[in-house]
Amino acid sequence: MNNLNQPTAVQPKASLSDYLAAERTLLAWIRTGLAMMGFGFVVARFGLFLQEMRVAQNHSPEQSYGMSLWFGTALIFVGVLVSIFAGWRHLRLVKELDRGKTTHTHPTAQAVGIAVLLGVVGLAMAIYLISVRNIAPPNGENGKGTSMNRMIDNGLVNLPSSHSVDETVEKLRGILTVKGVTLFAVVDHSDEATKAGMQMPNTKLLIFGSPRAGTPVMLAAPSIAIDLPLKILVAEDTSGKVWISYNSPQFLQERHGVPAELMKNLAVIEALANAAAV
Repeated sequence: MNNLNQPTAVQPKASLSDYLAAERTLLAWIRTGLAMMGFGFVVARFGLFLQEMRVAQNHSPEQSYGMSLWFGTALIFVGVLVSIFAGWRHLRLVKELDRGKTTHTHPTAQAVGIAVLLGVVGLAMAIYLISVRNIAPPNGENGKGTSMNRMIDNGLVNLPSSHSVDETVEKLRGILTVKGVTLFAVVDHSDEATKAGMQMPNTKLLIFGSPRAGTPVMLAAPSIAIDLPLKILVAEDTSGKVWISYNSPQFLQERHGVPAELMKNLAVIEALANAAAV
């Protein structure tokens, strides 16, 4: 009889607002996961963007920016985990609501952990960006003149020379003589421009080669005859800077389908240009 007089405990029931709150939480977690995956993809692509910039500016293409790929992949992976965790947490919460249990909203350890992780990744990316800030071209002209290092995506390699045009040409002459390479002609474009009554910065084109090296290449890829003999352009831009320019051997290989085993016959131009530039 005493039990009948005791009040019966009323089991709290989840309301519609509890279910809606759970759905809003799920959507928030999903947005977080998608944002992390999208940002991770951008970060992963950032390394390729930096490498393309260095190639366009004729810096060493071998420099690696693989750290951004690791950062990006890690963010994508965490984003996937966040999405999976959101779905699992939502299902568990709905089951609790179906059983009449109500929950109180409070920061979870997982949410705090993800916030800390994002902060660490952001700090690491800031340090990384500072470490690669020197990729910008050291162009003191601020856009003035027709600096030849702006010629990109056309197969040209442009090296700055430490000497004047005439000194660079004479240095190339000496190198070719020592190596036994025939210098077929030196075309003085600026002199011809003067004869035509026009002014042109000092510009000279050296045409050189060796039949012993060039003939096998032309037999294997006949169309390359239009780009042979090899050529090096030594020119002064309007700001007075001297540049050594030549067709990239890799560009010639792709353009004419030169077999890999014959690339050494074309790659000699890189050593010549580098030796003349210093």
